[in-house]
Amino acid sequence: MILLIVLIAIAFIVLSSTVFKIHPLAGLLIAALFVGISAGLPIDKLAETIGKGFGDLMTKIGLMVILGCVIGAILDKSGAAVKVADLIIDSFGKKYPTFAMSVIGALVGIPVFCDSGFIILSKLNKIVAQKSKVPLGTIAIGLSGGLFATHTLVPPTPGPLSAAGSLNISDSIGLVIIVGLVVSIPSLFLSTWFANKFAKELVLITDDEEITETPEYKKLPPAWLAFMPILLPIILISLASFAKILEFPEQITTWLSFIGSPLISFLLAIFLSYFLFPEKPAERLLECFKSGINHCGTTLVLVGAGGAFGAVLKETSLKQMMTDWLMNNQSSGLVFLLFAFLIAAFFKTAQGSTTSAMVLTSSLLAPILISVGFVKPFELTLLLMAIGSGAMVVSHANDAWFWVVSQFTGISQKDAFKTHTLLTGLQGVASFVMVCILYLIFN
Repeated sequence: MILLIVLIAIAFIVLSSTVFKIHPLAGLLIAALFVGISAGLPIDKLAETIGKGFGDLMTKIGLMVILGCVIGAILDKSGAAVKVADLIIDSFGKKYPTFAMSVIGALVGIPVFCDSGFIILSKLNKIVAQKSKVPLGTIAIGLSGGLFATHTLVPPTPGPLSAAGSLNISDSIGLVIIVGLVVSIPSLFLSTWFANKFAKELVLITDDEEITETPEYKKLPPAWLAFMPILLPIILISLASFAKILEFPEQITTWLSFIGSPLISFLLAIFLSYFLFPEKPAERLLECFKSGINHCGTTLVLVGAGGAFGAVLKETSLKQMMTDWLMNNQSSGLVFLLFAFLIAAFFKTAQGSTTSAMVLTSSLLAPILISVGFVKPFELTLLLMAIGSGAMVVSHANDAWFWVVSQFTGISQKDAFKTHTLLTGLQGVASFVMVCILYLIFN
């Protein structure tokens, strides 16, 4: 009965946003109430459980999500994203323009939402296509694949941050970043190969906009400053993780753990970004805060609502039922990873949102982690990677990302299904295969 209740709740979550056009926040809260009442949880405690689930997840990752969105706004408004792109193109883009755009996408996709990153770099697509004599469709699909390769796997984008909070590995973000970068490598190369192989014959619906090399910014920042908001948090968080693993002296480990915590490292990157703005830096940085906070508002409420739904699930008998099923079928760790991948893929394909898919899947699985033997940070990180891989499968018409890529490139809906949608599915599978390889190597 509890399985039927949860399946009905999941179906309602999907249908509420896709068919009935109910806001996902309302859909998640209604589903949480339905599960709680139907499962016979104490009525007088149900509202408290929902509120606590929302608040607990916000406590873990709320500030990190906000600061990650602010960093994305800084990269956009300062021209740093364009500078990073220019440098990569100048380095090796003339010979390998599609791969260059995929690498640019992978870097920009770490702190910036896919749709924002693609919009920021869409004009660069046209310039690179013109310079390299490579079809615009090929360049655009290479960029979109690169952006998506890291979007679901490498913090500080909200999806992996949220899932880390649900799986109780917020303190191991450095490990998540390192493993996420490794897992994203096959997907990155796949996007280049796929774009060169299948996107070169795309017929684009183009406007007659004149391609110009004139940047939108008065002056692009120097290279070291442009890379700083992306690389500084990654370096500091990684140093903190290595300090613990390699057992540095206690005082050094303590300071590195403080400076390398996601919150402090993000703040340092943001405040050092003051120097990215040569004119009125305080005002421009304030604009970035406002833009970033506005952009992540919906993400935050969805993350919190997912936490509320997960908190109710933890109070039901679902945990014991899923544990018994996995134990009775003598499920291995690989089977559990596949289970997580398929659940995330179902949520992603059904309702479109990558972040929601990761939040819902991690919330659903969190109650049974100890029972199935996933307790070590590395195991939980691989589980997060399996969820992130599933949340790639697939981007289609119910996903805003699908429309951003098609509309800003001029790809027809039919061709977008053949290229963009197919590529996202292949990337999810490739990433999951890499997760399985890592699991077999280290377990």
